[in-house]
Amino acid sequence: MSFNKSRGAGIGGGGGDELVLRGSVSKKWTFLLCLGSFCIGLLFTNRMWTMPEPKEIIRRSTLEVEKMNLVAGDCAPKSIGDAKDVPGEVPRTQDVIQTLDKTISNLEMELASAKATQKSMLSVAPASESTGKRKYFMVIGINTAFSSRKRRDSVRATWMPQGEKRRKMEEEKGIIIRFIIGHSATSGGILDRAIDAEDRKHGDFMRLDHVEGYLELAAKTKAYFVAAVSMWDAEYYIKVDDDVHVNIATLGNTLARHRSKPRVYVGCMKSGPVLAQKGVRYHEPEYWKFGEWGNKYFRHATGQLYAISKDLASYIALNQHVLHKYANEDVSLGAWFIGLDVEHVDDRRLCCGTPPDCEWKAQAGNVCVASFDWSCSGICKSADRIKEVHQRCGESENAIWNAKF
Repeated sequence: MSFNKSRGAGIGGGGGDELVLRGSVSKKWTFLLCLGSFCIGLLFTNRMWTMPEPKEIIRRSTLEVEKMNLVAGDCAPKSIGDAKDVPGEVPRTQDVIQTLDKTISNLEMELASAKATQKSMLSVAPASESTGKRKYFMVIGINTAFSSRKRRDSVRATWMPQGEKRRKMEEEKGIIIRFIIGHSATSGGILDRAIDAEDRKHGDFMRLDHVEGYLELAAKTKAYFVAAVSMWDAEYYIKVDDDVHVNIATLGNTLARHRSKPRVYVGCMKSGPVLAQKGVRYHEPEYWKFGEWGNKYFRHATGQLYAISKDLASYIALNQHVLHKYANEDVSLGAWFIGLDVEHVDDRRLCCGTPPDCEWKAQAGNVCVASFDWSCSGICKSADRIKEVHQRCGESENAIWNAKF
């Protein structure tokens, strides 16, 4: 029994030590495993936390760069490859610009026409002029000056109808006649007041927004056509000097023959020398524009009397601010039409001489439209002599009333 007890005790004692050893080994390995797992877990966790940050930054930076490129794309300088396309774009750009210019010009023409119609309708004028859309045959503007009172009176006493006859001519024949004059350098002075008094008596003036002066005749002529177009819708606009004799009915019949032509410039066409020498009459300061010394002007109507159709008068009104003025007004007018599709009508009956020239022609049945002396650029001493010219070269008193334009 004791033997068994001792074996049992031995056996029991050895097994207990073995169990203790195994428990201690397990604790060490457990601790090491835990520590290793913790370190591995810590390392793995750090990688999971730190890696997304650069990716997020890179992704965000990429998006921001793309946005900046979209915004600044139009402003960025073109690359060399893009620059190669520039020459090809130039012709297309020029075509677009030319098309826009044409469109703008057409709109300006329509606008000018509309403005002219509106002014003619709303213009505050005497009863004979405030006629709305009434169509007239021709407007005759007689160029005059402050010092030409005697000339005006001589015209009134000869070829220009007065009072009721003038109003009847406007209503029945559609013919407007006015003396055209601007104002003095001191507006409202004694010269202007004298014209105002004369106008109250006769009612036959057309006042221009223009300062009078011999060297400003081109500007005055332009101002006349601009004002006339805005006041009266006529087929023809005529300018004549106050020292020229005119047969109104013959003038009307002459112009009526050209009604089918849209742009007509009628007068005695000439081509005088370009005078480059200073101090001489009709000196041309811009002589160099006409070529070599001794050259002549282009063809243009002499300044004593000329007529232009409505289209040309409207063209002057529309382009008044860019039309160049030369020293002589007749040259200036001719220059304005050089580049246009205009028919120049050279009619020598618009520049007959004084008797006996115009008288012989009248007796032969070829009544002159206008008569004057070339040597004086008008009738010499016209205030005294125009009555004689009228008696010997004038048309009959009833000619205007029998005329059918």
